Amino acid sequence: MHTSHPRLAGELTFMVLLVLVSVFLLWVSYGISSFDSLAAPGSFPMVCAAAMLVTGLINAVKTAHARLNLENGETWMQQFIRKVTPVQLVAFAVLIFLYMLGMEYIGFLLASYIFLAASMYLLGSRRVGLNLVISLVVLAAIFIVFRSAFSVVLPAGSLVGPHLPEFLK
Repeated sequence: MHTSHPRLAGELTFMVLLVLVSVFLLWVSYGISSFDSLAAPGSFPMVCAAAMLVTGLINAVKTAHARLNLENGETWMQQFIRKVTPVQLVAFAVLIFLYMLGMEYIGFLLASYIFLAASMYLLGSRRVGLNLVISLVVLAAIFIVFRSAFSVVLPAGSLVGPHLPEFLK
């Protein structure tokens, strides 16, 4: 038995993005080996991407035909912003972006320390001192594991790197 449900905020946007990603994946998988034979390396990824595209299109059409369920007299944009892009989510995405930028300039250690402490605060932990200590302990463990066990050279950063002691580079 199939029951239809009202369309939720952001549901159609998600379905359209799913279809676009499916088209991209189909194109990329075709580029692996064209469609030379069923045993070609790109055949299985192409079949998976095609199945994803077909089901995505079916669901996108169903979603487009569903009635949008607006709550509390909101417009669809107000509901989308409230439910799909809450302030905490947007702030965390900005924090991740700043972390990626920060690694290039201030290096892995300092950028990760700031990111960990700020993330804990943003996600609700208001114990700033404890956040700083936990960030330091976690970062020290990550540094030791990656440097000694995996021999990975972590980015030192263009601004901070020249001033770091050799064992931290």
